Amino acid sequence: MNRKMVLLTWGYSNPRTAKTAAGLLRYCPEECVAVLDPDNAGRKAREFLDAGGDTPIIGRLDEAPSAKTLVMGIAPPGGRIPDAWRAVLLEAIDRGMNILSGLHDFISNDPQLAAAAAARGTRITDVRKNDFREIARRQGLNPNCFRVHTVGHDCSVGKMVVSLELTNGLKARGVDAHFVATGQTGIMVSGGGLPLDCIVADFVAGAAEQLVLENQHHEVLLVEGQGSLVHPSYSGVTLSLLHGCLPHAMVLIFEAGRSTVGGIDHVPIPNLVRMRELFETMASIHQPCVTLGIAMNGRRVTPTEAAEISRQVEDEMQLPVVDVLREGPERLVEAVDAFRRAGEWRKFGM
Repeated sequence: MNRKMVLLTWGYSNPRTAKTAAGLLRYCPEECVAVLDPDNAGRKAREFLDAGGDTPIIGRLDEAPSAKTLVMGIAPPGGRIPDAWRAVLLEAIDRGMNILSGLHDFISNDPQLAAAAAARGTRITDVRKNDFREIARRQGLNPNCFRVHTVGHDCSVGKMVVSLELTNGLKARGVDAHFVATGQTGIMVSGGGLPLDCIVADFVAGAAEQLVLENQHHEVLLVEGQGSLVHPSYSGVTLSLLHGCLPHAMVLIFEAGRSTVGGIDHVPIPNLVRMRELFETMASIHQPCVTLGIAMNGRRVTPTEAAEISRQVEDEMQLPVVDVLREGPERLVEAVDAFRRAGEWRKFGM
């Protein structure tokens, strides 16, 4: 069903904070009617979000009369509802629009907003809201399903984008590949998954395992990564996800020009050689896991700079390095598919 979405990014219209909006614009463009940001009304989505093309930025909801859903288009640290947005949410509900949110603040738990939605007969969907309560058991894994996990040197560097691009690239080759969503934007894009950063700590690995078990009838699973092993705030989710999905292989993502972890500028990010070592060590406790390639988020640098950085990293790491959005994912797709076809991963054990 077409959701006919307006993406609310007011005050946060940049590719990093508004990554939910950017992801929906990139992968569900036919459903995105407009972006709502009164500060930039009259402009186009591509000017601020690196996605969306000519999708209009509007200043009022009545400029998008066909819209059926208002989406909270941001993923800020802590996931709070911006105070200025409350009036917009109430207006949307009054107009009969459904609300779709990936914030940690559950809109359906807000007495005023929940009452307004109930009175108007509209639906509030909090994609992070869940009651998952199962631990990982390491049982029932399909030895014929190849599991690839995207990991990053930091948060918000493009793990979802790379996972989706690899999935689509493999499908184009005739491979039965499936994207496994583990975060709010991926869930909105794909219509399935679990929000691993909003699951009780003991059960995060179990949730990751459950997603694998539910989807391992496919030939290949591309499991979306979350956070980073070196981020003081989010490393717990990263490690639990890594152990829960038990990958045979990984693709490591980094953002060119980023040297400190997101939101904590005094904490440096280790170099990529060290990052690869950390992820492979933690992923290989019970079975071998290898890194097949590197994806570069080059949004902060020019195409010329990106090409030089790619060359340097490729020489150092001896792996393909691809700026996926500029170059396309094909070299990474080939690396993943070649490893899959070789079949050595079948000897890994699980």
